[in-house]
Amino acid sequence: MPVLTDAESETGIPKSLSNEPPSETMEEIEHTCPQPRLTLTAPAPFADESSCQCQAPHEKLTIAQARLGTPVDRPVRVYADGIFDLFHSGHARALMQAKTLFPNSYLLVGVCSDDLTHKFKGFTVMNEAERYEALRHCRYVDEVIRDAPWTLTPEFLEKHKIDFVAHDDIPYSSAGSDDVYKHIKEAGMFVPTQRTEGISTSDIITRIVRDYDVYARRNLQRGYTAKELNVSFINEKKYRFQNQVDKMKEKVKNVEERSKEFVNRVEEKSHDLIQKWEEKSREFIGNFLELFGPDGAWKQMFQERSSRMLQALSPKQSPVSSPTRSRSPSRSPSPTFSWLPIKSSPPSSPKAASASISSMSEGDEDEK
Repeated sequence: MPVLTDAESETGIPKSLSNEPPSETMEEIEHTCPQPRLTLTAPAPFADESSCQCQAPHEKLTIAQARLGTPVDRPVRVYADGIFDLFHSGHARALMQAKTLFPNSYLLVGVCSDDLTHKFKGFTVMNEAERYEALRHCRYVDEVIRDAPWTLTPEFLEKHKIDFVAHDDIPYSSAGSDDVYKHIKEAGMFVPTQRTEGISTSDIITRIVRDYDVYARRNLQRGYTAKELNVSFINEKKYRFQNQVDKMKEKVKNVEERSKEFVNRVEEKSHDLIQKWEEKSREFIGNFLELFGPDGAWKQMFQERSSRMLQALSPKQSPVSSPTRSRSPSRSPSPTFSWLPIKSSPPSSPKAASASISSMSEGDEDEK
């Protein structure tokens, strides 16, 4: 911890951020602090490009006051720092929480340099320039501070007019300290956020290390050289052979899927054909029964035609008695004959009907 000066309080926080009321002359100065971003058409600026040049005093606020929306003449300046390697959703959610702590917040994000990170934490996947740019394109960030300090000093807090520091509440032991945010918590400037479980930079790196062979084979297939991947000659040949095997498996899998699709289509079509055949067969059987069934139209038509044919073939019955003809004076009387009714049954067949007709004709000839 640096040596305190007269301008600092006992906690190491500048007096301008302590409970000491500002002088009357300073209260008349209007705040000119940068306002939060309203449009997201450009990345967030760097702190050295748009630093806070406000000369008005930043009176110390309590968390309760800040949550009520005070002060009304300037935003509450919230600071969040980190390494932000392999920027992921856990980082974004933490910054979202820091941004929405108070009704009117201006979020400053500090990103440590490569030298400082490699010294106190370890090697990073992304270099500092890539990590700076990742933060600039997060919607919750209003300003990015490059080469941020590992431990927050009073000078740094005073320079950037920081009101509160947002970070998860787990003690962060580093640089010979049990908790690098201990003095911030004692000054009442610390606001905790919640970590997102199941996602972190270490988790992502663990996945890559665990599936190293898969990613090495994928990058070799995409055109990266074995030298770029730091892969030995033997492993390179092994990975390329495995890639060929995977391609063959993929082809076989595609053929199987296509054959299954073809079989399914044939089954669907056969099912439709069988269903249509059943419907047509029912319709055909119904029409056949309507036409040739016991009460079908064909039977009625046959009966009508048979009755008409029998009526045409059967002789007409004569009357029982005929009226007596009157005698003519010029002619001699002729004997009268009385015709007896002859009961005849309808012929059972056309041959019988023709026989009856022939017998009747013979009888007529005999009478003549």
